[in-house]
Amino acid sequence: MEVKLRDPKSLMKLSKLGSFHQSKLSFLRSFLEEFKDWDYNRDLFQLNEKGFGTAVYSFSKNKRTYSLVCFANEIKDDERSDRVIATKWDAAFALHDGIPSKQDLDRLYNNVPKQEVGRLSYKELALSRANKSVRIFEHVIESLSNGKQPNKKTLSKVGYLYRTTAVYGSGKFGLADRFRIKNRDEIFGPFRLEMMLVYLVRQFTFDQVNHIAKNKNPKLAVELDIEICRNLGIGNSTGLGMAPFIVNHPILLNNWIMAREIALKRIREIEKVSKSEFEFFYNCLVKSLDNVTSWNTESDFQNKKINGLINDLKKFIKFIKDEFDFEEHYQFNQIYNWIEKNLKDECIEYIVSMMMEPYDKIISPLINKMSADEDRYFDIPSERTVEDLRNILEKNYSEILKIDFSKKENNQNFWFISKNKEEPRVSNRYIEEGSDLEQPLAIARDINKLYEIIFTKKNSLKIGSFLNENNDLRHVVRRAFITEKFPYAEIQDNTIGSELMPIDMLRLKLSFFGANKFDPRSDKWLRICMFQGAPLPMDLKSFNNSWIYNSLN
Repeated sequence: MEVKLRDPKSLMKLSKLGSFHQSKLSFLRSFLEEFKDWDYNRDLFQLNEKGFGTAVYSFSKNKRTYSLVCFANEIKDDERSDRVIATKWDAAFALHDGIPSKQDLDRLYNNVPKQEVGRLSYKELALSRANKSVRIFEHVIESLSNGKQPNKKTLSKVGYLYRTTAVYGSGKFGLADRFRIKNRDEIFGPFRLEMMLVYLVRQFTFDQVNHIAKNKNPKLAVELDIEICRNLGIGNSTGLGMAPFIVNHPILLNNWIMAREIALKRIREIEKVSKSEFEFFYNCLVKSLDNVTSWNTESDFQNKKINGLINDLKKFIKFIKDEFDFEEHYQFNQIYNWIEKNLKDECIEYIVSMMMEPYDKIISPLINKMSADEDRYFDIPSERTVEDLRNILEKNYSEILKIDFSKKENNQNFWFISKNKEEPRVSNRYIEEGSDLEQPLAIARDINKLYEIIFTKKNSLKIGSFLNENNDLRHVVRRAFITEKFPYAEIQDNTIGSELMPIDMLRLKLSFFGANKFDPRSDKWLRICMFQGAPLPMDLKSFNNSWIYNSLN
């Protein structure tokens, strides 16, 4: 039996993409697989009694070393902010290529805590900063210094001690450009270095609380229990900075989605699922309920999705127990067909992720196809004709061509870059000024404009000649030809309409990172948790890759 890949015209809607969850394809999980046999070390730990100072952690293998340099800073409570306009943070970090010298550490000390205002070098590969979750951090210190472990229920409501507020890479603020390191096998997968930085920051947070507690009460203090450490992650506060990424990198987006869709197709095509494989899937599903039920947010939007997910999961488990016929062939295809008919998107995509858990042999080869050499497809085929372009638009953009941009609500928003922080923002063009600085992220509107114009041109007109007169549409002409080879390259939705929920764009990308417990603070930014349940660095050589379903409960 052959199963078709899911149709991009329905899959690539923002509300659907905003229902994606982490999976075995997620970058933080594949990062741990890649680095599980590397040697971990804490090379430097010079903190004062209050926990301020410098620390260095590293991963090494053969002659390669990556080092996280940490600076824990003393700041006032009113100086702590997760907003991108902040200028001070509880800690700042740089991922250094190699072993930092004393001179490197001095240079980094003068620059890393300043973040965007500082200047890094080609020796640094990623940059980040983080703030304490103050209530949780102080609770842990108080408990440990008095000789007892912190309250697990209190910890589970947040799930981390620190949250990062940005992670930069690829040439920003003087960091090494991607081309310098892109051929290294161990970091070929997307965002490997960013995942490494966040993972090592997590370990620093545990070491810091142990150190502060010990200095606060040397005779009575205990260290944070290893199991509690494993079940705490690192938080992240994410705004619109990452939203345009999935628009600006269509081939990379395609490769992420394509890997997921091929995995689903191959799993549905398994004629006879073994009992051990199905039990593995089912056990992960049941264990994951702890993670879902401990997912806390004050967002009405997200709580509605969580409650719907829990109800649908209960319905699905009842189906498995009462109706599902394991003796029939193509068991996962049975399951997929049932969930498509009976469940909402949030749960459908949750179960799709869960179906991958038993199948390392299917997933592992796909992970290596999730990067992209986008420069190879940058050139526009100028010898092609307007007729070719029209056919592509009608085939690949039929949903987008239905949008009526003469209606005010379909043009409501515009994307721009803030002058102060050089970060993307979105505003209402009928209320805010600045639409003259609009970024080319309204792909649906521009595709419609392109389609209208080519109807006035001869079928035989070459694309090169067309672009001589319509250079402002070059970006969407390029995208149209990209979709000819990469079917999941385009969001099939309006990114400037009145119904836009930017957090759907954020969540899509974060699901591939491996984030969970999405906590929207508005429709434009949210908090997440990463590496919750993950093995500690000293456990990596013998870890279980279903760790993601561990829980503090």
